[in-house]
Amino acid sequence: MSSADAVARETAWLTAYDPADGLPALLTTDGGPFDIVQGYLPRTPVQRRCQLYVMRRRLQEVRTAHVRRMARHQIELRIIWPASSPTGAAETPQQALDNAIELVLQRIGGLMLDKTHGGRFLSVAEDPAEVSIDFADPEPSLRDRADLTCVVSYSADDIEING
Repeated sequence: MSSADAVARETAWLTAYDPADGLPALLTTDGGPFDIVQGYLPRTPVQRRCQLYVMRRRLQEVRTAHVRRMARHQIELRIIWPASSPTGAAETPQQALDNAIELVLQRIGGLMLDKTHGGRFLSVAEDPAEVSIDFADPEPSLRDRADLTCVVSYSADDIEING
């Protein structure tokens, strides 16, 4: 395990789907709301698709003892959501985005008593024990027929190593 593959590990968790575990699917191919869930932002995002991009905004190396250290990643999920709806109502895509965010929160929360995202990290959203969602103002998006956007942020800690 390397700090350089944190985005890949978190992307793998968000795209994994097993109907038996009770966690929601995020990809449309599994019945979820997102057409795209991938690590890192592409040069040219696709248009009119529900997209979730996993990025690392910060890497902090925390000394836990004289020779022990731990990588703490600040994970950012950038969500791009089409502001159009089949009915033309502005409220419909905003509600659909809220519904999708609820599923993302359930995936981040993980399985009962497992905050490691299936062993990919020591813990996720535990130190600090919070997930924050910042929504961009929808008014310009609706006016310009652009996409709604929001950012989901949380931390992920790697297993301590000697160093």
